[in-house]
Amino acid sequence: MTETMLHVNGVELCVETFGDPAGPAVLLIDGAAASMLWWDAGLCRQIAAGGRFVIRYDQRDTGRSTAYPPGRPGYSNGDLARDAVGILDALDIQQAHVVCRSMSGGLGLILGVDHPARVATLTFVSTSTGGDGLPPSTVEHLEPTGDAVADTVAAVRAYAGGSPYFDEAATRDLAQRDADRARDITTAANHYAMRFDPPVNGDFADLKVPALVVHGDLDPLLPLPHGQAVRDAIPGARLVVLPGAGHDLPPQLWDTFTTELLRHTGNRPAATGV
Repeated sequence: MTETMLHVNGVELCVETFGDPAGPAVLLIDGAAASMLWWDAGLCRQIAAGGRFVIRYDQRDTGRSTAYPPGRPGYSNGDLARDAVGILDALDIQQAHVVCRSMSGGLGLILGVDHPARVATLTFVSTSTGGDGLPPSTVEHLEPTGDAVADTVAAVRAYAGGSPYFDEAATRDLAQRDADRARDITTAANHYAMRFDPPVNGDFADLKVPALVVHGDLDPLLPLPHGQAVRDAIPGARLVVLPGAGHDLPPQLWDTFTTELLRHTGNRPAATGV
């Protein structure tokens, strides 16, 4: 695997790749306040072993990428979507299979309808259409304690929704590694303060690329009907329900996820060479 700093859209983004660059590209985009570490390296290697060129990266205000003053993000979600395109440009990738988790489902939507030539397929993991009538989160508000690692562990525990796969020790280790490598771990909260712009050229119903929806049946943050709504909103989309999973993607279910992702991305290989 190779980690590098790319200059994209006037910012620095930390990017790491796995596998053969000649293989179909899979771009992993994580959710709010999550650095690329939350796409576990073991999962990335497993996907890459299926013949894919896997890319994960720190979005602005996470990990080693550009950080903004707390509470003052100088960007919108549209800028984050353009960052994804900029990474593809920098890596000389014409088209990628885009996998977006949680909040970044909105980025996947923007990429799919506003930059369709750059997207071979879309995979939406633990996300939502945000439509009316969907069940609310059952996660209770968690007051920050000032200990970033402990707060992260508490949040991940809550988001696991009682999953039998939640591993507190592994979560604490990951949270500590995340805090240790971040420019400023407190700025990740800027994702909740940024401006959210709708896509320009349509909505979920206007997506033309094949779409896979993956959702845990125990997700308390975005209960399963949110995933079902994403499937129903996209023509021809397919839903895979992960039994025993909350809002996360536990290692016990990587085999299922990887099998479904390789199947989904196998029909339209992404191209290199812009």
